[in-house]
This record gives sequence, structure tokens and C-alpha cells, in this order.
Amino acid sequence: MPSLTPLLRSFCIAVAVLSGTAVHAAALDDAQALWAAGKRDQAVKVAEDALKATPDDPRLRFALGTMLMEQQQLERARVIFLKLTEEFPDLADPYNNLAVIHAARGEYEPARQSLMRALELQPDHAQAQENLGDVLMRLAQQSYERALKQALGDDTALRLKLQRVSEFNGVKRAAR
Repeated sequence: MPSLTPLLRSFCIAVAVLSGTAVHAAALDDAQALWAAGKRDQAVKVAEDALKATPDDPRLRFALGTMLMEQQQLERARVIFLKLTEEFPDLADPYNNLAVIHAARGEYEPARQSLMRALELQPDHAQAQENLGDVLMRLAQQSYERALKQALGDDTALRLKLQRVSEFNGVKRAAR
């Protein structure tokens, strides 16, 4: 018959782990509630404080990265999402958010690559699909602009394509 001490120790460890998870879930809920209430800086602080206790919590890290991205703290958010892709390479959402940051910086090819990885992992990821469409439109515009600089002869069709994609990209930008 096993002694009570190892069983008690195992029970205490399990309770500590489970209660820690509950505490961190509560911190995440609190941060999200603060964010929704418009208390953005407080929400970030709650997430950061919770991460001091459990720096490896991927949900808290993702939430913090998303909050920072929304606050235009793109470099801090980029570091968080990049680390998440390295430590949890099977999660699609960090790749999607990393792509959004790349696109915001005009880095469309790295954005495309990140979105392709997100879609490899989760082909039905609607936001990644939409973001990929946006990025491909930007890449198309860049390609048309380069082609126009090198065009020989009648470039009417190329100019029309460039005009259409540029108008679309301008409307898309204004809508956000």
C-alpha cells in the first residue's frame, strides 16, 4: 500500500496546478473585460502582471499581443507572436496576427508567408483567408507598378489593372 505522503504530495501538486490555471483564466477574463470596457491600459497591465506569474501561458501571451497590436505597439506585439509561433508552431492565430503586423509595416511578402502557414495549419481560418486576400491585392499592386516601369509598347491594360487594384486598396484602407 503506498504511503500517504507521496499521495498527499501528488494531490497538493495537482491542486496547485489546477488552481493556478483558474487564477490565470480569471486574470485573462479580467483583462478582456477591462479591454471591452475601454480600459485598455489597465487591461494590458492585468495581462502583464499575470504573465509575471506564468510567463509561459500561451492564452495570456496571445491576448497581450493582441492588445498591444490594437494599441499600435507593433514591435512588442510582433515579438510576442513570433515567440508563440516558435514555441507553439501548430497554432494558426499567432501566424495570422504576425502577418497583420507585417502588412501594417508594408512587409507584404513576409505577411503572405505567415498567412500561408496559418492556412496550412487551419485551412478554414476565415480571418487568415481575408487577410491573405488583402495582402495579395497589395502584392498585385506592387507587381503592376514594377511592370509599368518596365513596360514596352501599349500599356493600357496594365494601367487599367493598376488603377483598379490601387482603387480597391485605397478603399480597403479607408474602410479600416
